[in-house]
Amino acid sequence: MNRSTHGKHGNRWHNGLLGLGVIALTIAPLIFLREAEFQGSDGEAAAAIQEVQPTYRPWFQPIVEPASGEIESLLFALQAALGAGTIGYVIGLSRGRHTHQQHLSQAEAAPLAAETTPKISVHLPPHGDDPDDPG
Repeated sequence: MNRSTHGKHGNRWHNGLLGLGVIALTIAPLIFLREAEFQGSDGEAAAAIQEVQPTYRPWFQPIVEPASGEIESLLFALQAALGAGTIGYVIGLSRGRHTHQQHLSQAEAAPLAAETTPKISVHLPPHGDDPDDPG
């Protein structure tokens, strides 16, 4: 049973609108906040903590310090891609299992439906007894 009443074309329409929404949300800050600095919050958080509590010492130090900002960005993007891939895999696996379970339950219900269907029998006269048959 299809969950959507719109069919394939309706799903494409919804997916297209969602894609446009994502693009708009990505581009809007760049257009409306031209003077803003877009950077990570790590440096901002450390400065705020030092302002509130000047004697604060971090509990941990980084194990590996990336050589440059580009490598740090690459590692962050890799981490995001792995996370998104994992989430997509889990959702796809769950959906596949659900669909498989639906097919199994439909296959089990089909023989039951065949057993309850009334049987229609047609009796034909034996060959040669047909008055319209010239042979």
